[in-house]
Amino acid sequence: MAAPTHSQRPPVCGGSARRRKTEQATATVTITATATTPLEPASNGHVQHEAKTARPRKKPRSLLRRLKRRAIKHTWSIPLLLLVAFASLYTLDPTDTNIIHHFIFLSYRQDPAPGTPGPAQYGKGLWDIAFVSFYTIVLTFTREFIMQELLHPLARACGIKSRAKQLRFMEQMYTAIYFGISGPVGLYVMRRTPVWYFNTRGMYEMFPHRTHEAVFKFYYLFEAAYWAQQALVMVLGMEKPRKDYKELVAHHIVTLALIGLSYRFHFTYIGIAVYITHDISDFFLAVSKSFHYIDFPLVIPFYALNVGTWIYLRHYLNLRILWSLLTEFRTVGPYELNWETQQYKCWISNIITFALLAMLQSLNLFWLYCLLRSAWRFISTGEKKDDRSEDEEEGEGEGGLNGNAKVNGSGNGVAKAH
Repeated sequence: MAAPTHSQRPPVCGGSARRRKTEQATATVTITATATTPLEPASNGHVQHEAKTARPRKKPRSLLRRLKRRAIKHTWSIPLLLLVAFASLYTLDPTDTNIIHHFIFLSYRQDPAPGTPGPAQYGKGLWDIAFVSFYTIVLTFTREFIMQELLHPLARACGIKSRAKQLRFMEQMYTAIYFGISGPVGLYVMRRTPVWYFNTRGMYEMFPHRTHEAVFKFYYLFEAAYWAQQALVMVLGMEKPRKDYKELVAHHIVTLALIGLSYRFHFTYIGIAVYITHDISDFFLAVSKSFHYIDFPLVIPFYALNVGTWIYLRHYLNLRILWSLLTEFRTVGPYELNWETQQYKCWISNIITFALLAMLQSLNLFWLYCLLRSAWRFISTGEKKDDRSEDEEEGEGEGGLNGNAKVNGSGNGVAKAH
């Protein structure tokens, strides 16, 4: 009997129909996948070649990101580059005809007349602004470098674990280092003037004081650069604001006004006395606060010494200067306004000088109140706390250091410090 043909075979439980449907569905899926999949290039080597040629385009962006991260981490690198640029430009022509000479060295030298004893004198002029600007950069570099590379390891070695307290310790130690140098230097400079030792009559004798020795002018302008740099730190938000932030802003404004006006109108002998009284008292305050952050055993007696020097320097001596403005200012030396002879010791300069120093004194009285209140709190409750500061632990969150910020002495958005 002949076998039945394919068309004559009966379906076996519908299996063939299902099989045909499955094959059709598989073919449809394959076609769809093929249509939606991009065509592969003819050669894998060609793809690798394109990948290799595309990679170098990312390198400049990666390099810039690395440089940016390094600049944020080591904030002293940018001012260092500026200083290197200044030094390089000066070495091209190391003479006083080079414009960079005015930034690095004092200007307006006046050699003494032949046969006249004494050192060379230096006058005043607009190039002094360039000098202050350059040393503002110098102090920016020294502040950031000392804080990050020297004081941060010291803070960790002293067992300070909180990043906020590390920053506070670094700030105060840098302040102590600076004023520990500028205070004695200021006394040395004062010793060479008629103002020694806070002789108020010497502030007005032989007025106007239009020229000074090199050491005097350098010290006065370097101090101006320090306060300009501190104002820059505040403007850029490189320090975490304290409770007395408004008073600190007012203090910087008054200080810069006193420095600028005293230099321009020849009241530098008053200025040096005010410099010294604040520098030395700031040294004791900064050391006292540094001792507090590391729980130094002598923090209490040193705090008492700090309060004593504060009262003597910032109040007793400065009140003597204010009193001299009411008495000796008119009677000692010339008292007239003459623009041609630069005689500015007159009624209007008397009022302006007294007003600015009185504002400075009122701010110092406010901080004395804070110091005494902290002392009273310790005596009555045993609590040791900086009355001006916010909670130190705030720096651990968003209010101080952000999540990925390093302890680098830099400001808001990177790290907050004082």
